[in-house]
Amino acid sequence: MASHRRPKQPSRARISVLTAAAATAVAISAQAGAANAAPKPNKDQVKAKVDKLYEEAEAATESYDGAKEKLKHLREQATQLQDQVARQQAAVSKLEAGLGSLAAAQYRSGGIDPTVQLMLSSDPDDFLAKAASTDQVSNQQADALRLLQEQQRRLDQQKAEAAATLAELDRTTAALRANKAEMQSRLHQAQSLLNSLTAQERAALEAADARASRGSDRVDLSSLPPASGAAGVAVQAALSRRGDPYVSGAEGPSSFDCSGLTQWAYAQAGVSLPRIASAQGGVGVRVPSLAQAQPGDLIIYYGGAHVGMYIGNGMVVHAPKPGRVVEVVSASSMPIYTIRRIV
Repeated sequence: MASHRRPKQPSRARISVLTAAAATAVAISAQAGAANAAPKPNKDQVKAKVDKLYEEAEAATESYDGAKEKLKHLREQATQLQDQVARQQAAVSKLEAGLGSLAAAQYRSGGIDPTVQLMLSSDPDDFLAKAASTDQVSNQQADALRLLQEQQRRLDQQKAEAAATLAELDRTTAALRANKAEMQSRLHQAQSLLNSLTAQERAALEAADARASRGSDRVDLSSLPPASGAAGVAVQAALSRRGDPYVSGAEGPSSFDCSGLTQWAYAQAGVSLPRIASAQGGVGVRVPSLAQAQPGDLIIYYGGAHVGMYIGNGMVVHAPKPGRVVEVVSASSMPIYTIRRIV
């Protein structure tokens, strides 16, 4: 009979050795992980990344603004087309009812005339071809059917236009949501980076932004070159909003994004501008260089993603980015893409 013995338990010394070995392995692994981990970015690196994210957020904001403006026009267009379709359908139904009444009257008087039978055919083109060859209809009857045919074709065209507009409306709505999500993602990433800083580092960055904004308030505007007409009105309107906050997608009158400010300012002069910076970079006439800029000119930056208004003496007024306010800065403080003279 086989004997059943309990397995031999490890000694305390063996347990101690194994425990020490495991602890050593964990420590080595932790050290390796720490060595491979990316070093924490310093304040200046975080600021550079945050500024880049804000630029990307502004580009997404511009796309969002453009989609929002397009959506507005498409909705108006869709409403007008649907109204036209309804009116055209009523006109076609009225003509069809008139032809039906004529058929009924002829039936009561002894049967439907072949002419009317042809007029009520599902193929008006076939009717007209036969009518022309057999001379079975009067000019008045032929005119009535031609009118119905024309009205039906117009109705079909309007229905097709309305369907295409509604499809474009759906695509633009999807683009609007995507651009808004991208904008919010970039802003969230920027805020997460800022949150990774110590309280002292965040305070230093906030103080630098505050100094920049206060510097705008201390700019001497008394020596600005004069500007007349719509440009002069627009410059004064834009300068009157200094200190108002930047808000993505805002068009005024108390908060703005970059193109919202310039659009609003020129609207005060009765001049209509496109909603987004890249589109504003295509209006008016091109100014060859900053040296030739005049007050009221629009300066487009970053390849079309940002816009400010030149006020003279080498300065622009603009709405810069989230967390900042409408301010005056050097016109050459950002990479210039193009300069446009509106009026």
